[in-house]
Amino acid sequence: MTNQRSHPPADPEATRHAQRRDEDLAALLERLLAQVPDRTQKDLAAESGISYPTLNAWMNRTRGTSRIDPERLRAMVDVFRRWGVRTTPREFFEAVGRPVPGPSGDEREARLLKLYRQLPESRQRALLKDAEAMLQVSRIV
Repeated sequence: MTNQRSHPPADPEATRHAQRRDEDLAALLERLLAQVPDRTQKDLAAESGISYPTLNAWMNRTRGTSRIDPERLRAMVDVFRRWGVRTTPREFFEAVGRPVPGPSGDEREARLLKLYRQLPESRQRALLKDAEAMLQVSRIV
């Protein structure tokens, strides 16, 4: 009689994530576009501010993706999210073989505003004076 050990079933979400890490940008875009059958590559290009020939070249793997501007990748994420597709910047950056950079300018600005609003008014005024002084110094340098 053999001793059979039971193995817990694999976590389906972990399995899907592992498979997705191996996706290139074309495979990622194909998968995400399939989730919105009423949308096309042309829609994605138009709404994300990318020319259709460029997007199509990425989809056909005839143009490299390693040097895509991070803001273009973030723009595609934003479009898919508006369309109701769950995705993350990490998926896009992994698909082009790059680490996710720090927050975008909009994200940094929103964070700064949130922190500013939590300060008492006297500290808000002091922060504004400090920021103005920093700006003056950066203009001199």
